[in-house]
Amino acid sequence: MTENGTKSRLKAKLRRLEFKNPILVASGTFGYAKEMSAFVDFNKLGGIIPKTITPLPRTGNDPPRTIETSSGLLNSIGLDNDGIDEFLKKHIEYLLSLGTSIIVNIAGKNIDEYCSLAEKLNQVEGIAGLELNVSCPNVSGGVDFGTNPESTAKVVSKVVNSCDLPIITKLTPNVTSVIPQAQAAADAGTDAVSLVNTFQGIVIDWKKRKPVLGGKFGGLSGPAIKPLALRIVTQVSKAVDVPIIGVGGISTIDDVMEYLVAGASAVQIGTANFYNPGVASNLVDQLEQILDEENCSHYSELVGTLQL
Repeated sequence: MTENGTKSRLKAKLRRLEFKNPILVASGTFGYAKEMSAFVDFNKLGGIIPKTITPLPRTGNDPPRTIETSSGLLNSIGLDNDGIDEFLKKHIEYLLSLGTSIIVNIAGKNIDEYCSLAEKLNQVEGIAGLELNVSCPNVSGGVDFGTNPESTAKVVSKVVNSCDLPIITKLTPNVTSVIPQAQAAADAGTDAVSLVNTFQGIVIDWKKRKPVLGGKFGGLSGPAIKPLALRIVTQVSKAVDVPIIGVGGISTIDDVMEYLVAGASAVQIGTANFYNPGVASNLVDQLEQILDEENCSHYSELVGTLQL
């Protein structure tokens, strides 16, 4: 397979979104990318999603903010970030120089804040798209737009109409069913949905009778959530006509393939970046090997092939 042929068979297209391959890194696990420069070949990645950006700087929740569980990571960061103005001043130029697609993850307290962020980022040449964080479990009101289909539809529709950038809507699993929210986002014009954000949980110091995390509750990620996230990806892929980006517990090529077969057209690597920063770029090479083994001309031939 020639280099151009390899690039062609890995190219991902999710409506208006285009990536050189379907392996992305998830927001909140990759900083602003500079932190990973010694470990990662950025040019190999399909895309980078930096930490969530809000209109004003946020200091985040009280420490401790993370704790390792038996099969995952519980975090209560609280959207600690520099705010949109500092992001544009200090970070975006570097990010856009890395040779891969940059998706900016944004969050607001209300629809006007989402739209204001989208309008500002729409003026920056080179951004590949926006990911709407309507699903953070670690801030007050963080999941308000992601737990109600009508609210999801409103914020997505308003953002779609306020900018020209492709839109990904990152949905919460902390609902009875994600399908209504995914359908609402699809009807409102999202280009894709990210499934899923973290599952809300708590770790308790029983001797002190207190939660361990400063924010009390946190978001669980890592291997523990993969079967749950895979179930949601499978259900949404069968019920809603919208491209899916699978997220949750991915660290090996088999994990990637499970999400693709379940119906995801791309994946995001999250918690694994903390203990193996180069994992995402390695997975790109391994995906090429899988395509050789499966005699596929394009990875999309494997997407959604799960037999229920």
